Amino acid sequence: MTTATPDTTSQTPAPQRKKRGIGPMERREARLAYSLLMPTFAIVLGIVLFPLIANFWISAKPVTLGDLRPPRIIASERLRGDLEKAGDEAQIEYRVRNSSQSQEIRNVTLSDTLPAGLSLTKPDSRCRVTGREIMCELGDWEGGSRERFSIGVTAQQAYIDNPVKPRDNEPVLTGTADNILTNFEFTFDNFIGVFNSREFWPVFWVTIAYTVFGTGGALILGLFAAQLLHQKFPGRSILRGLFLFPYVAPVIAVAFTWLILLDPFSGTFNAVLQKMNITNEGINFFGSRSVPITFFGVTFEFPLALATVIAFEAWRYFPLSFLFILARMQSISSDMYEAAEVDGATPLQQFWHISMPQLIGILSTLFLLRFIWTFNKFDDIFLLTGGAAGTRTLTVDVYEQGFALSNLGAGAAVAVVIFFMLLVFAIVYFRFVHREDS
Repeated sequence: MTTATPDTTSQTPAPQRKKRGIGPMERREARLAYSLLMPTFAIVLGIVLFPLIANFWISAKPVTLGDLRPPRIIASERLRGDLEKAGDEAQIEYRVRNSSQSQEIRNVTLSDTLPAGLSLTKPDSRCRVTGREIMCELGDWEGGSRERFSIGVTAQQAYIDNPVKPRDNEPVLTGTADNILTNFEFTFDNFIGVFNSREFWPVFWVTIAYTVFGTGGALILGLFAAQLLHQKFPGRSILRGLFLFPYVAPVIAVAFTWLILLDPFSGTFNAVLQKMNITNEGINFFGSRSVPITFFGVTFEFPLALATVIAFEAWRYFPLSFLFILARMQSISSDMYEAAEVDGATPLQQFWHISMPQLIGILSTLFLLRFIWTFNKFDDIFLLTGGAAGTRTLTVDVYEQGFALSNLGAGAAVAVVIFFMLLVFAIVYFRFVHREDS
């Protein structure tokens, strides 16, 4: 009796092929590709990072508009006296001042060349003469310092024959001074001043209200517009084009239009309200901080100017939301709506249970973008109210601090605060909201 031996050759695993590594040619090609792309990366990083780093740098320095130009010594020169014949005497007067009111300039020197034919008779004690060359060592000058000093000269016949005004040859001034923009002395005084200011927190809450309601209003109007123009009817294409007008029109044009329409004296909207006996006098929509409103027996102050600016923000930027939402709605299969209609679903139920789940992703993305853009919005508010009547936001505060008050350091500090606020918002969004949407 014989027993069959199992065939082990069929059970032997096949040898695995080793992965081929990157060869020398591929490595050279990769290095070449990186070297070709490196200038582009460097330019992009420079464009993005340099303004950000510069803003952080300025925010830690007590910089004003006057500090943008480094301190220097300024001098003017004039001839005191008449030189009409050989032997006449006169004085060359120098008026010297420090251009900065606070920065010291050290080791100040003034050098000048006398015109041919003039000889020095009464030099200043701080000056020495070598031939026609004058060198004056004026020492250290405090901020705002100014001085006049003169040197006596005598005319010779060569000067009478060919008179040359001394001021035609500008004196050369030198000195060393600390540049507040380039030194390595930093301070947190700008940030302390920003947070200790009594205006910061009211401006912060105005910014939050403006951003949240402006963003929400733009999304809601865009959603309604997309739902309306998603249906087929005659003239739909024309209406879609007209709905884009607020977004594509120049901001200066639409802002000026709103100012005219809502003018308290000659505005069309106020005229309509008075004709309808809703109000007896014109309402200053952009100039009234608040108006009392009674609702169910409760009277409260309504921020009229801020609400009007928010309405303008929602009206101007809803077309962007409208375009994105409409494009997403058009990608939803019509079979889903037809099946829901057969099952007896109402239009509201179809919208809530079919459209909204499909739109959550695009709505959350639009909310992120519009929140950041609205938080940084400056031109709309500045053109409509200039930040008055309770509409001052943090971006307007950057302008006020940096240019109206000439405090660039404080303005940069507010900008840094805005940056970190938006950074925290983006981190929270991607950590929680975006994950849930996904």
